[in-house]
Amino acid sequence: MLKIPAVATRVDDLATWAKYKKKMCDRCTGTCCSLPVEVKAVDLVRLDLIDAFELDDNMKRIFKRLSKDGQVEHYHEKTGLFTLTRMANGDCLYLDPVSRRCTVYEKRPDTCRNHPQVGPRPGYCAFIPK
Repeated sequence: MLKIPAVATRVDDLATWAKYKKKMCDRCTGTCCSLPVEVKAVDLVRLDLIDAFELDDNMKRIFKRLSKDGQVEHYHEKTGLFTLTRMANGDCLYLDPVSRRCTVYEKRPDTCRNHPQVGPRPGYCAFIPK
């Protein structure tokens, strides 16, 4: 049986995050999908937002195009990381608002594939049960 933390989880308060267990995702509201999603250019290729041949292009120019299209909201030149656009409620652009499941799961970025092993508190999750 999955234990729910005694303290109410707040995504922005890492102290409220629960130790991750495998079955948590099945019962979660997709809380991690309300965190900013940082992606690399190769993730943008996987998401079909850019073509592989564009990996050698100027990333600032790619950012401007994707930003105009509403796909990304930030680009950090030093790290080469883009931040995917979030909806007005803070959810990831690719999170289905009804099912609370990823609409691009097979193509999801490495950040999502590796959560919660990486992130603001490795090994912990901002789990909120359905």
